[in-house]
Amino acid sequence: MSAADDLGVARDETRARIAALEAQIANIVETASSSSGDDEHDPEGQTIAYDRAQAQALLARARTDLAEIDAAFARLDAGTYGICEVCGREIPGERLEARPAARRCVRHA
Repeated sequence: MSAADDLGVARDETRARIAALEAQIANIVETASSSSGDDEHDPEGQTIAYDRAQAQALLARARTDLAEIDAAFARLDAGTYGICEVCGREIPGERLEARPAARRCVRHA
């Protein structure tokens, strides 16, 4: 598969992860709003708050991942994809297969 194909797959997977997390957060918010609203005395209150915070953190990470993938597409267009931003050497293909949006070689990761 080409670099563009790998990045496209990564982008599609990340967009799907974002959509799933947004739906999960909406579900958590809906569940919380339909409950008593008294998290302090509700045995499930802390669980709901924790689940929401965790899902929001995962969503933030997924959005960061998507931005990194978009930046990798820009490097591909500029002809600098696969070149370490620190040392200027080629990033090994194995690393790019594992992390298509990698900006640095393993040594400088």
